[in-house]
Amino acid sequence: MKIIDITRPLSEGTLIYPGDIAPLFRQTDHGRYLITDLHLSTHTGTHIDAPAHYLKTGDTIDTIPLSHIMGTCRVLDVTCAGTSITADHLRGRLDGIDRLLLKTSFSTTDRFIENYPCLMTDAARLITGCDMKCVGIDSPSIESYECDGTVHRELLSHGCIILELLDLSDVEEGDYEMIALPLRFTGLDGSPARVVLIDNHGCE
Repeated sequence: MKIIDITRPLSEGTLIYPGDIAPLFRQTDHGRYLITDLHLSTHTGTHIDAPAHYLKTGDTIDTIPLSHIMGTCRVLDVTCAGTSITADHLRGRLDGIDRLLLKTSFSTTDRFIENYPCLMTDAARLITGCDMKCVGIDSPSIESYECDGTVHRELLSHGCIILELLDLSDVEEGDYEMIALPLRFTGLDGSPARVVLIDNHGCE
């Protein structure tokens, strides 16, 4: 069994989406112990979007079904799609799964760029039509920088939880077991998360 951490390191230098606050860590030495104050967004670093993020109703990060973000998932390499992932890039590749992670060229990028890879509306509708429980991507957002929220709302309104800013740079296309756990923030719209894949390929 091989465990692959697909969480981006979270620090004051972490890539942030324009308009989000920059994370701030203030560590204090109390003699016998250290303690750190944190100042960051619910969508800092590798994070999970709850339906309340865009719908402003429905499940918050503490009430989303954990079964949606734990279990078998498929990593699809869609680097060939460039910056626009359409339904044609996914069609015929989603059979037998209900959790999906999209590997793009952004996993090797550590600074924000406006033309990051993202999901087009037709691809989002294909995903919800397959009753997908969650979809993740390695770019800053599942939706384009010049978005109107359509992709987020399409996914979240169908109970498809969104994971963003993953690190899939060392992950090959294939099926894995995924564990993605947010902090249990009461009533909030999202949370930073630790996300790992378990690779059982070749195991008895």
